[in-house]
Amino acid sequence: MSGAEGESLVDMENLFFVGSYVPSQNEFYRIRTPSLEKDILMYRAYIAQARFRIVLDEVQETNDTPVLSMRHLAEYLYVPERKETVLAQIEEKLRGDTSEMHVIWTIVGATIYINEEMYETALKLLAGNNNLECLSLYMHCLLKMSRVDLAKQVLLTMQEKDDDAILTQLSQAWLNIQIGGEKLQDAFYIFQDLCDKFSPTLLLLNGQAVCYLGQQKYDDAERVLRECLNRDTNHYDTLVNLLFLTQQKEGNSTQFHRYLTQLLGHKNTAFATMYNKKKSEFERIIKQYGPSNTKHVSEIVA
Repeated sequence: MSGAEGESLVDMENLFFVGSYVPSQNEFYRIRTPSLEKDILMYRAYIAQARFRIVLDEVQETNDTPVLSMRHLAEYLYVPERKETVLAQIEEKLRGDTSEMHVIWTIVGATIYINEEMYETALKLLAGNNNLECLSLYMHCLLKMSRVDLAKQVLLTMQEKDDDAILTQLSQAWLNIQIGGEKLQDAFYIFQDLCDKFSPTLLLLNGQAVCYLGQQKYDDAERVLRECLNRDTNHYDTLVNLLFLTQQKEGNSTQFHRYLTQLLGHKNTAFATMYNKKKSEFERIIKQYGPSNTKHVSEIVA
């Protein structure tokens, strides 16, 4: 691969990480030399846009390259009844020494474990892998487990490896959000710098909105989230943040329930799964502890 094409692959990767998926895919066609890495990035961009059918149609089960991992990830996210099977396939693939395996298998495995909230399993898989994306996922797990102290150590490792890398900068922003307080403003500036360098993507704008929400700057958060809605009226992260925002502001209940309905339409997501689980539990408790006499008070004879 020529130097120019190598730069295009880096550009493609950076655009993918900041959430600029279509421009990332456009870089694919600038790289004329066949490349496993560019194929994987192309399919990852399709998955990030929830265009799972394309991946499933193009990547066959007989594929004997690491691109097969993209089919597994697409199936896991798109076909609920295949989740357990895909999880078993991934566990089988990752059993034993993974040092000679393409890193995408580790990334896909960790991503699935994180979605399953199996954070300790993901950490074990990622442990000792100094690939920058693996380190970023490792830090993500620690933040999910509220281990900010350990996450700071992982970020130091990433900064020593490549302080200017997009993933390092994004990881710094996510850590700052978790810390909160004055660090929220630092996180905001990171997202703004990336918006200026690339373009304001839904990922970066939602990052800024979260910073505003943490600072209780609700009008600013709403302005940014409205911009996100203008780009995609059904974007998952935007709807989650808008739902939170309506709880903080004196909004009408109709708006709240509209966002809730849209979010529940994103089936098999963390929010929908948690909500349905809580709803079922609440209904069970009502039945268990509700009144045995369901007659109206006017029907009860003293």
